[in-house]
Amino acid sequence: MAQTDQRPTDATEAATRHTSHSVVVQAPPEAVYAIVSDAAQWPLRFTPNIHVEHLERTATTERIQIWATANGEVRTWISRRELDPSAHRVVFRQEVSSPPVAAMRGEWIITPTTDGASRLELTHDFRAVDDDPAGVEWITQATERNSGAELDAVRALAEEYARLGDLELTFEDSVLVDGASDDVFDFLYQAQEWPDRLPHVDRLELTEDVPGIQVMAMDTRTADGSVHTTRSIRVALGRERILYKQTEVPALMTAHTGEWSLVPSGAAVLVTSRHSVTIRPDTVPAVLGENATVADARAFVRKALSANSTATLGHAKAYAEGRRG
Repeated sequence: MAQTDQRPTDATEAATRHTSHSVVVQAPPEAVYAIVSDAAQWPLRFTPNIHVEHLERTATTERIQIWATANGEVRTWISRRELDPSAHRVVFRQEVSSPPVAAMRGEWIITPTTDGASRLELTHDFRAVDDDPAGVEWITQATERNSGAELDAVRALAEEYARLGDLELTFEDSVLVDGASDDVFDFLYQAQEWPDRLPHVDRLELTEDVPGIQVMAMDTRTADGSVHTTRSIRVALGRERILYKQTEVPALMTAHTGEWSLVPSGAAVLVTSRHSVTIRPDTVPAVLGENATVADARAFVRKALSANSTATLGHAKAYAEGRRG
């Protein structure tokens, strides 16, 4: 289990708090490091993470913007990470923080154990804006909750690392639209209109307390007539990309992230729907039949998601081309 230790670091930095969480992983350090170092995959693998955008990258350093939930709120910040694969360590420091965080740094430290397993430690050193006690408590709770979730996820993933290639899949569907990019974007972004615009959407509730960040719940009808409820958080990056993560997924998945992207193509616009999914193997027999395999689940999920994406793309195309006409 994760352990927590919170204390001021020393008398000269009384406002800096330190936390440390750790877990034993039944996997070699190389497998654990592979999970920790691959920030691009965190939204698919870590529950709190919604999206990670690489701003700069070299072989040993990266600068990333992260969108994640903290205490039920969506926050974003920019971090610089130093990667050391030989020592199995990753050092991070927030360059642009989100209040109440004034500063945050920490480390992922992976140490081999004598029995061939690994000890993974995640540390944080943080300061709250104006050293406000309410801010300190907010950060402490968020760090406690997210660190525990991330360590548990790393442990589960690393212990099944050999199977990840079978469980994770990414695929795309695209359509060329002879219309205005802004019209396509509006169709995709104005999801509250989807029940009237998309026949496979029965219900959709959407809130947007922060411009560009949407929280929505949607009932989708599949080809066999069954209805699935999903909950998602969506982030708009300009008017060219909409990233999302499902926070409530169907039984066959443990995670689902995606992206709508719009790229000019001459006088038209290429619109792509991208999905990344992790299959949940223990539910496959119950959903698809006792003899069903993970390969069957991959095919089923891809077919179902592609059908909905293709339908949405088709309606977006008709909407944008109709407005141009």
